[in-house]
Amino acid sequence: MIQAHADVIGSLLRPPELLKAQENVANGRLSRSEFAEIENRAVEEAISLQENAGLEIVTDGEMRRQSFQSQMTAAISGFGKVDLDAFLWGDWHDEQGIHRKRRPRRLGVVERLKPVRYLSADEFSYLAKKTKRIPKITIPSPSLWANFWSPRYSRRAYPTLDAFLADIAGILRDEVSELARSGATYIQIDAPHYCLLLDPRTRAFYETRGWSLNQWLSLGVELDNTIVADFPNVTFGFHL
Repeated sequence: MIQAHADVIGSLLRPPELLKAQENVANGRLSRSEFAEIENRAVEEAISLQENAGLEIVTDGEMRRQSFQSQMTAAISGFGKVDLDAFLWGDWHDEQGIHRKRRPRRLGVVERLKPVRYLSADEFSYLAKKTKRIPKITIPSPSLWANFWSPRYSRRAYPTLDAFLADIAGILRDEVSELARSGATYIQIDAPHYCLLLDPRTRAFYETRGWSLNQWLSLGVELDNTIVADFPNVTFGFHL
């Protein structure tokens, strides 16, 4: 018999109170401690929403992140100045049509990467304390970060895309080790770019980073395997 389950991919919509608090703490109108209380409350409401829906696997709604992948740039130095557009450029479709957001012109890692803290370990610890269901934590795929290597701006720090993504994979491998040590049994790898390669325009952009289509489909898989190998007590999911 085939068994299926349903769980939240990761992100849930941030409540208006949290969005306002994010604006106020950035402008200095709210203290960090006051902001933490609002953020924690948003996480707990996200957990309750999923539990009340009968889900056996829950996330924290990724309430503490600017984007599903932004914990990397928040926890690791070397990316330079990064705002939300770094994660959201491209074509977006809605009932009004297609909206195009340009890739930030100077986007690209500028220094050797240096961990400042773990990406998601604190998120997982808080989530695990607040639920008796299976807590799922999400981390980005290594290949996702090819977007942050620039032939123009990154070569001094990382002469090749391979060197950059090798460091990314090492950081994510360490993150998985810490999450597993902390008791995580379900980790989701987000947005490896295999599906994006189906679009000729998107594929052309990623091939300008230095890898051919065949390399993306072989080396990208190798990078994912690097971060999931040898964790027998952890189930890994992939969000494509």
